[in-house]
Amino acid sequence: MICVIQRVTDAHVKVSQQIIGEINHGLVALLAIEKEDNKALAEKMIERILNYRIFADEHDKMNLSLRDIDGGLLLVPQFTLAADTQKGTRPSFSPAAQPSIAKPIFEATALYAASIHSHFASGLFGADMQVSLCNDGPVTFTLQSRP
Repeated sequence: MICVIQRVTDAHVKVSQQIIGEINHGLVALLAIEKEDNKALAEKMIERILNYRIFADEHDKMNLSLRDIDGGLLLVPQFTLAADTQKGTRPSFSPAAQPSIAKPIFEATALYAASIHSHFASGLFGADMQVSLCNDGPVTFTLQSRP
């Protein structure tokens, strides 16, 4: 499982010109589900995202988590993060889980995140989405977990 998190001042995701999810100060998490991933691993990733300390404390040090600041989480499915880009000039998506496997994992992950974090929104698996955000810092990290 691969996740890119970005600290943002605000963000939203649109499908068919309609905003389907938006947050204020918090994190945008782009989530790729790979072949060996499962719901338990996805829940661990959500916990890691919520507890990852990338917000400034009173000394301007990255010591506070999304939970600490009660910020928003916008979770967006992004299978292209799982691409194999090691050779050539065209990505291979062979590491990515098939949609029939990835969709229920993403949807369960979104339900889990919504159940434990009050400021939550998500994109729509398989949809053509437009994601807008203002990266704060900029601050961006890649998180990876293996089964």
